Amino acid sequence: MAKLGRIRVPTHIAAEGKLWFEVSTISMDSASVIDLDQTREGEGTVRNRIYAALAGMTCLLTAVGAHADQPVHWQMGMQEAATPIMHEIRWFEQYTLWFIVPVTLFVLALLIIVAVKFHAAKNPVASKTSHNTAIEVVWTLAPVLILLFLAFPSFNLLNAQLTQPENPDLTLKATATQWLWSYEYKAAEGAEPLSFDSYLLKDQDRAAAGKEDKARYPRLLAVDNEMVVPVGKTVRLLVTAAPTDVIHAFAMPAFGVKIDAVPGRLNETWFKPEKEGLYYGQCSELCGKDHAFMPIAIRVVSEQQYNTWHAAAASDLNGANRALMASVDGAPRTVDVAANETN
Repeated sequence: MAKLGRIRVPTHIAAEGKLWFEVSTISMDSASVIDLDQTREGEGTVRNRIYAALAGMTCLLTAVGAHADQPVHWQMGMQEAATPIMHEIRWFEQYTLWFIVPVTLFVLALLIIVAVKFHAAKNPVASKTSHNTAIEVVWTLAPVLILLFLAFPSFNLLNAQLTQPENPDLTLKATATQWLWSYEYKAAEGAEPLSFDSYLLKDQDRAAAGKEDKARYPRLLAVDNEMVVPVGKTVRLLVTAAPTDVIHAFAMPAFGVKIDAVPGRLNETWFKPEKEGLYYGQCSELCGKDHAFMPIAIRVVSEQQYNTWHAAAASDLNGANRALMASVDGAPRTVDVAANETN
């Protein structure tokens, strides 16, 4: 009698995606006859399921590519870039894959070769080889070269992110507080700066704010007052948190911006939006019970629309926002969510 192992995955567990297995054994007489037709039929069924899965995955990836400007389930890769820095980040992501994928496949191939060729049944007496100079030189130099090819482009990208433009077109200050953002626009000498708070937009306030469209103003991402900036202009952003508050983080994925907001400290970053639209981010540092309800919204408009809004917002922020919303009603809809958040 020979014993064969059998692995059974209960249907209700497999449906939930849980990797729990029940292992049992069955006995089969060595003289038993196996129905080859049934075996081939079973293999064909498995093969068809594999083909169907691959076809479904292809359709999924195609759909993701078609809607890459918005976050979608099972999205692969980063969202569409809206600033020069984010374009560089996306390029560097693709660049690193040319190294990561071959290395991963090479290591996987080695593991398979070792598992198949050198298991105990084929090699009852283990090899006594202690070293191989050529192999040791290769596996030392190859990683060094790969890291060098990755390091220099990353240094250039990091330098571009951290180097502040000498003459920004606009300077803003974002102050984080549990659980809202406050924005302040630097004013001309002698003038009062424009400042306002930005809260998560509640469902009961949508009608009053004129933001009933949940495609443009998604739940848990839309705010009552967006930060407004002109397209094609360099924006210097100072980020901090209230003196008695906790650490937060300002994250805007489409802009390639993520920077800590620390009480008593000013951090700075910059961005230059290339296209008009409404962009969303979130606080990306755990900051308390309402951390998930602290979104960031930036509306990018033309320079003329920005100037009109800024002039009116000083005396009537709500009226200025409504007028701006009416003028940009046909603007492209872009929704970007901070990478480490899930809604």
